[in-house]
Amino acid sequence: MKEIILHYLWLHRQVDVTRLFTTKGEKIEVFQFGSYLQTSGPDFFNAQMLIGDQKWAGNIEIHVKSSDWYLHHHQTDINYDNVILHVVWEHDTEVYRKDNSEIPVLELRNSVDRFLIQRINSLLAAKQWINCENSIASVDTFLLENWKERLFFERLEERSVGISQLFESLQQDWEATFIAVLAKNFGLNTNGEAFLNILKEIPVAVLRKERFEKINLEALFFGIAGLLEQNFEDNYPRQLQNIWNYSQIKYGLKAIPNAYLQFYKLRPDNFPTIRLAQLAALFHQSSNFFSLVNQIDSLEKAMAFFDVKVSDYWNGHYNFDRQSKSKERKLSPDFIELLLINAIIPLQYTYSKKLNKDVSEEMIVFLQKLKAEKNVILDKFKTLGIENKNAYDSQALLQLKKKYCDTKQCLKCAVGIQLLKK
Repeated sequence: MKEIILHYLWLHRQVDVTRLFTTKGEKIEVFQFGSYLQTSGPDFFNAQMLIGDQKWAGNIEIHVKSSDWYLHHHQTDINYDNVILHVVWEHDTEVYRKDNSEIPVLELRNSVDRFLIQRINSLLAAKQWINCENSIASVDTFLLENWKERLFFERLEERSVGISQLFESLQQDWEATFIAVLAKNFGLNTNGEAFLNILKEIPVAVLRKERFEKINLEALFFGIAGLLEQNFEDNYPRQLQNIWNYSQIKYGLKAIPNAYLQFYKLRPDNFPTIRLAQLAALFHQSSNFFSLVNQIDSLEKAMAFFDVKVSDYWNGHYNFDRQSKSKERKLSPDFIELLLINAIIPLQYTYSKKLNKDVSEEMIVFLQKLKAEKNVILDKFKTLGIENKNAYDSQALLQLKKKYCDTKQCLKCAVGIQLLKK
């Protein structure tokens, strides 16, 4: 059983409502199944129901097993304090809130049509991944390598177009463009847009003026992000609040309402608090961001450029007012390589194009020295016999899957064309 199937069953009311009882034998009468927002926190919000003789309003969390509650550490997360019903496929343990009150559990496996489950499993069963998966390994190596080069530069060109548009929107300021692109990539897919919006709110002149004090930059970033709008116990966030309150008046800045920074499902090292602190540390040590980044032509130089230290507070915290195990929150080599692939190299390529300078060969050589990326798409290509030796290969294969395989553009793909000739 998969959790996504349970989400489907609850969302579409595919349960026998006449047979809903908690594991303690109390009858459940559902008035509202809740809203499926797919954001951080419980799976369904604002549900209403009668459990026994007690009417409840609150949230619903869904798991395959009851014990997944503890596996996902919900017992320590305040977002789950208002869960009124734990819906599971298999009940294997009791679950308690932080105040030690027991959460009612609904076990679904006896309340769902078994034929429906079979049909869902058939629908979700693995299908052919790409049209040529049984024959792509037979494609001539020389042709495939040439096609990879084309794919790599297609992907680089797409990113270059986005950077150029950002450059124009920022009054053709390369410094501001670099800051924005780097900020977006520090936020990764989850918080990238939010980070971009945060940094776009701060004029480059203000960053240059305040960069001499790391805590001033932190106050700007956390303040714009709306993370300083509460009462704190720790001294450090109270200092940030004071600096932010002064900076708001001095520079006419405002917090972004509902910045939508996400913590949910992120590893703590990728929490937006840590990444913003690291970004502040980077800007603190760099006097001319773009001139420096344009000189990065080796992994060694990149590692030196991104070798920054966050404020001591963050070495012992992932969130304000919540102590955690102490360790140095440095940028990992893998994260730095991601920044190179997704930010630095596209920036260098775009800048060189503006100067009518061809750096194609340098880009390939640089990427071939970086480790291959890892994800499910690249793992699947490997099982089909397609090598993924370095970041250059990774970028080409991701472009192939997204732009050709997923969109069934086989007649525009060098692989498909050769296979048709055979």
